[in-house]
Amino acid sequence: MTTPAHIAMFSIAAHGHVNPSLEVIRELVARGHRVTYAIPPLFEEKVAGTGAEPKPWNSTLPGPDDDPEAWGSTLLDNVEPFLNDAVQALPQLIEAYEDDTPDLVLHDITSYPARVLAHRWGVPAVSLSPNLVAWDGYEKEVAEPMWEEPKKTERGQAYYARFRAWLEENGITMHPDDFAGRPARSIVLIPKALQPHADRVDESVYSFVGACQGDRSAEGGWRRPAGAEKVVLVSLGSSFTKQPAFYRECVKAFGELPGWHLVLQVGRHVGPAELGDVPENVEVRSWVPQLAILKQADLFVTHAGAGGSQEGLATATPMIAVPQAVDQFGNADMLQGLGVARHVPADEAKAEVLRAAALALVDDPEVARRLKGVQAEMAEEGGTRRAADLIEAELPARR
Repeated sequence: MTTPAHIAMFSIAAHGHVNPSLEVIRELVARGHRVTYAIPPLFEEKVAGTGAEPKPWNSTLPGPDDDPEAWGSTLLDNVEPFLNDAVQALPQLIEAYEDDTPDLVLHDITSYPARVLAHRWGVPAVSLSPNLVAWDGYEKEVAEPMWEEPKKTERGQAYYARFRAWLEENGITMHPDDFAGRPARSIVLIPKALQPHADRVDESVYSFVGACQGDRSAEGGWRRPAGAEKVVLVSLGSSFTKQPAFYRECVKAFGELPGWHLVLQVGRHVGPAELGDVPENVEVRSWVPQLAILKQADLFVTHAGAGGSQEGLATATPMIAVPQAVDQFGNADMLQGLGVARHVPADEAKAEVLRAAALALVDDPEVARRLKGVQAEMAEEGGTRRAADLIEAELPARR
């Protein structure tokens, strides 16, 4: 029996980063550990629902309710906010944990202050990765080509100089790239099926536990309408939802298919008026209980975020992947490579393309067979219980 410990979790106010951790946190609390969770106030209630004790801090990052365009469009636009946020968050977190040093730090991959704090406190740190991780050769094949131009610019050089200086101030001599992308220990909250070059991932560092989904009944239920022969869910997640033209193409693609029912999640930034005439077999919502619908759906049109991708796999639902940003392009390729999805680039996602892909996927017995195979593999990865076991194994021995 593991002695109860104080475990501190750190994340940002983003559904795709908080949600994957919640069941693991709930399980650690159920095992008798005291778990604190440092999180901006927007997610306090969600975190408290796991039994963890929220430690609120104020973030400067765009939140899930902000316009997605707030993130900018270039690589530096995307990464600078995380460093800015980390620098201003660290003093808040030092104060929040004054006289309350944890035995172990858990952190989302975006939480730079967590690794700094673990170093300052001299306690182990374990990354909880909600998406793909680096493989042997990742830097040469992906990171270096991606950063080649930005690193030549004055802005890029200033970013790295500031990052290095911040780390050195806190006694860390690692290169910023290694600090951000190469944890000493990581629990990976995606199935290995979604990991590129899985055979080249160092499994002494990275442990794949697959989906940790838990009971989502609190999110509400959903009932398949009588007479719906096929149900298709369209969702671009929580961040990249300002896509009225794409939603209109989806209405056109599925709203005219006899026997089909379309559930269309449009987020907070698109109003029904922007969709034009919506047929009766189209249900428009700003938010949906995604897992509840996927358990009954015949097709999932997704942005291929890590959370949505694995929910599609866990429920054995064929997918059309229309990636919008970051890791979603790679996930879309992985899903297509598994033979369970079609990758349709956003600029090609017109009604006739979506409809043709849908009709090819939903009744294909080979697609169904492959989905069942991946679903079975995922079930063996251990999920929440194995994640908690692995975290407990990292706790320092205490007298």
